[in-house]
Amino acid sequence: MTHTPRTVRELLERFELHPSRALGQNFVVDPNTVRRIARAAGVGSGDVVVEIGAGLGSLTLALAETGAEVHAIEVDRYLLAPLRETVEPLGVVVHHVDAMIAAYPDIVGGRRAVVVANLPYNIATPLLVHLLEAEPLLERFVVMVQREVGERLAAHAGDEAYGAVSLRVQYFADAEVLGRVPASVFLPRPNVESVLVSIVRREGVRVDPTDVSEVELFEVIRTAFAQRRKMLRRSLAGWADPGVFARADVAGTRRPEELTIEEFARLAAQR
Repeated sequence: MTHTPRTVRELLERFELHPSRALGQNFVVDPNTVRRIARAAGVGSGDVVVEIGAGLGSLTLALAETGAEVHAIEVDRYLLAPLRETVEPLGVVVHHVDAMIAAYPDIVGGRRAVVVANLPYNIATPLLVHLLEAEPLLERFVVMVQREVGERLAAHAGDEAYGAVSLRVQYFADAEVLGRVPASVFLPRPNVESVLVSIVRREGVRVDPTDVSEVELFEVIRTAFAQRRKMLRRSLAGWADPGVFARADVAGTRRPEELTIEEFARLAAQR
């Protein structure tokens, strides 16, 4: 049993609630969509799942159907009562905490886990970057985000959406867009389209830290993308001497969005 538009409206009315625009609350009300997300996550009995922004429990119900151990995080205290009423009878553990500061090792009991979430648009990027940087027990992510955000997270060199955030994700993980999600499956209906994104943490970071440090690598990336439309010899003019391009075998006439993370690493190493 998963939520429908009718059951979500009934919960909102019974608990006298209104979706919070400030918290980016758009509840999924389509059973097919939440089951699609659960299937994409590939979880089942024996898996530990962390759902961030559980809301009224639409996706939570679909995750519980898989047999996985589900931990639902929700920061909005007004949603806790309907969420607990909906999902706790199924064995889901509800945590009232801000996802940016949650103690994930305690939540998952020191075990590896999968994050599955319909992320509020306003926190998706900083939250995912934080989790990749700081929470190694969270191995995989299947998240629904605004289409532009999802394309940026999964972009590669040469893609229009490619930027510093794309490279930050690439440093830790492999990401891909799994498909689009129409606005019609949400209540209230957002003005943007969403996508489902898979992010799988790599066993080690993509660039060997003994070749170039993380700090050095992302210094050149941030500097280059601060003027992303300019050629590297201009955007990096104050960062290194002109000979760095020949030493790294990277043409100074190229633009930041054309370079792979490995090429940025060569530049950083030859500074």
